[in-house]
Amino acid sequence: MTPAVPKTLAMRTLDKQGVAYDVVEFPESIHDALGVAAYAGLRPAEVFKTLVVLPPELRARPLLILISAGMELDLRRAAEALGFKRLQMASHDEAERLTGLKVGGISALALLSKPYPVYLDRSAESLEAFVVSAGRRGLNLRLSVEAFRRVTRAAWLDASRAGTPT
Repeated sequence: MTPAVPKTLAMRTLDKQGVAYDVVEFPESIHDALGVAAYAGLRPAEVFKTLVVLPPELRARPLLILISAGMELDLRRAAEALGFKRLQMASHDEAERLTGLKVGGISALALLSKPYPVYLDRSAESLEAFVVSAGRRGLNLRLSVEAFRRVTRAAWLDASRAGTPT
């Protein structure tokens, strides 16, 4: 019998809200969503990565934008859709400092106490369920897209394009 996975903040949040999820475990050495998809035998289109994006205003809150593993974030299109002049990706160090989570384990579900706006790429609209980070490297969660949107208050955003994944 395999030992139970210790609950992350994201898992406890979903439990508290009565949201069903499945745990997807993978080696902590995998730091990207494409690697997770390959390891777990999932389509890249159903594994989403959480990107920390910075608006140009110094006091503006970072944004969390989720896009599928095989896609690239189109910063210009995202900025236009959100009414910003421009946006930039947070560096790995900035993302970890701002979220308190390691890159490869950044989760909107684990950051609900921080007032970071959450945006979900429209490519998820056609999915019933998808896989997102559980807030720790080596652990993702499969849950319904609508439950994720309800819990995180994520807004839809058309912000990805095919290309070299971000």
